[in-house]
Amino acid sequence: MTTPQSLNAQFAIPEQLSFREDYSGLIVAEISNPQATASLCLQGAHLMAWQPRSQAVPVLWLSRDAKLAAGKSIRGGVPVCWPWFGAHASEPGFPAHGYARTVPWQVVESGTEPDGATRLTLRLVESEKTRAQWPHSCTLDLTVIVGERLRMELSTENTGASDFAVSEALHAYFRIGDIGAVHVAGLAGCDYWDKVGGSTLKKQDDIIRFAGETDRVYINTAAECVIEDERLKRRIHVAKSGSLSTVVWTPWTAKADRMGDLGQPDGWREMLCVESANAIENTVRVAAGTGHTLIVEYRAESL
Repeated sequence: MTTPQSLNAQFAIPEQLSFREDYSGLIVAEISNPQATASLCLQGAHLMAWQPRSQAVPVLWLSRDAKLAAGKSIRGGVPVCWPWFGAHASEPGFPAHGYARTVPWQVVESGTEPDGATRLTLRLVESEKTRAQWPHSCTLDLTVIVGERLRMELSTENTGASDFAVSEALHAYFRIGDIGAVHVAGLAGCDYWDKVGGSTLKKQDDIIRFAGETDRVYINTAAECVIEDERLKRRIHVAKSGSLSTVVWTPWTAKADRMGDLGQPDGWREMLCVESANAIENTVRVAAGTGHTLIVEYRAESL
């Protein structure tokens, strides 16, 4: 049985990385090094918090109403969406965005990078329930490198004899000053599927500003995105590889009220999702005996 004590004995790094049990019974990794702090729940390999020492406000957003509970996803941070993004193509009873964010993961490695950042690698734990939803032989690892920059690497290895296709996302929620005072640059000229009021294909003319519910899947783009935040006086850069979709999402008032866990009444105004993904046309086929890795690097700079 995995316990904080056994994890600390094998993977803790003095004055950098330790493990504790949450009141919910779930295990959380706590990272604190000279560059940044972070916390990660082993269920779902869910990074809940990241704050570089240079930033007065966390870069990731976690809902005031977020709860840790066995088998439940956490609202905020960076959920791992895998092996499908959105609804399952043929099984409406399967969980939206896949099962990876709600099942146990195990720690397989920890270490310190040459620049002093902290590295932690986790692997999804398969079970009869996961195999019933995903009957393919594979491994899924997530490596998180926490420093002044945050790097996340989601690696799928096909260990079977047949090809399979995955759609996926690192579903990052960013802490912003106010949704009405930010814009996103980097996607001008890109096609996107507009999911609000029906799915229609459109083209982005310029920067993205927000005045209502926004749910867009930008396709065929590996572009770096930048969140310009007038209220917090900072830029958040999202650079990626192994990803050809970018999802931009804010629920706005009515949907936030229906969801009920975004920190009522106005917690949603302090968050914006810019997700690095492979979805719709950009679903990835992983050939037998090969792998695919989605990599994202985040950094924040003051204006």
